[in-house]
Amino acid sequence: MKIYKVGGAVRDRLLGIKVTDVDRVVVGATTEEMLAKGFKPVGADFPVFLDPKNGDEYALARTERKSGRGYGGFVFHASPEVTLEEDLIRRDLTINAMAEDDDGHLTDPYHGQHDLEARILRHVSPAFAEDPLRVLRVARFAARYAHLGFTVAPETLALMRQLSESGELEALTPERSWKEISRALMEDQPQVFIQVLRDCDALKTLMPEVDALFGVPQPEAHHPEIDTGIHTLSVLEQAALHKQPLTVRWACLLHDLGKGLTPVDKLPQHIAHEHTGLKLIKAVNERFKVPKDCQELALLVGQYHTHGHRALELKASTLLELLQSFDVYRRPQRFEEFVVACEMDARGRKGLEQRSYPQADYLRGAAKVAREVPVAPLLEKGFKGPELGEALKRERLKALKAYKEQPTL
Repeated sequence: MKIYKVGGAVRDRLLGIKVTDVDRVVVGATTEEMLAKGFKPVGADFPVFLDPKNGDEYALARTERKSGRGYGGFVFHASPEVTLEEDLIRRDLTINAMAEDDDGHLTDPYHGQHDLEARILRHVSPAFAEDPLRVLRVARFAARYAHLGFTVAPETLALMRQLSESGELEALTPERSWKEISRALMEDQPQVFIQVLRDCDALKTLMPEVDALFGVPQPEAHHPEIDTGIHTLSVLEQAALHKQPLTVRWACLLHDLGKGLTPVDKLPQHIAHEHTGLKLIKAVNERFKVPKDCQELALLVGQYHTHGHRALELKASTLLELLQSFDVYRRPQRFEEFVVACEMDARGRKGLEQRSYPQADYLRGAAKVAREVPVAPLLEKGFKGPELGEALKRERLKALKAYKEQPTL
């Protein structure tokens, strides 16, 4: 029996990046031997074990054979006869197909170290094209390592395109797809993830609503970049630069979907795109079974982001309706995420990345004023039930009118 560190732990150490997760493969062992040493089995698909002392994960060396569609369509074979090289060849990229023993000796049969130095994401073998999830994984790695200059090898991109055109992507489960998408969106350059998916024709299968934005013009006066798809990538880039959470990044990706439905004879104007985009945002949310907080913010940002940009011009009554829509009294954080999503949208425009966005503090101030309207005096006057709600609404409207009239605004 021999144990090796494999995959990301080896890759990131060689890149000089902090290693957070360590995967280990065990060569020359049986399930019975692992159990006899006290390891606890986990996972139903193939033999993986946890060290009872520290929870570290160990997997028996294994081979795999394609047996059906999708990510789960594989038969695995683990035995003491499976070599380290046979285990490594089933991995996705050469930079993930290296192993290291306890003495620090590197096993690199597929030239992963060379590709690390050349900053290339390259598939290990033609078997890469058997697993559709690898399209998403490679795009995610491209986003993760873009800052180091990594690019996808042309031959690997060709295999990704082959997978995209095969129909295999449609066999991915919503949960597995969302896991990759959400992880990719939280990388330092998530816009690279979307661009790589588009480069290999996967975006039009996974998110045709986003793919449809590329080539759609917008008024140059507001959008110097003109192209709606380019704008969407820039907004996502700004969200990452400003360390925004997943909810905001997801909303930034979907906020302009309605522009993909604008009739050609109406371009470059996009009247009521906020409303027309809602059904598309709902469709994407449902397709990937997106978590509720991400779903809700994406819909709200899609519907109201132009309200955010026009905040200083809004009537007090419209401002109050906006605040009510977000339930700022019980869910202030959701409104804060809306405000920053609007700011990312404003900054995601060519040459305007450093522009000021006074609307953000104005909206925060309005929310504060509305929240601070006291309920006690209304209760003392005998208001209750629906009447109390209406009276509170009137007082909040009065407070917002006063807020708008402040000379500093």
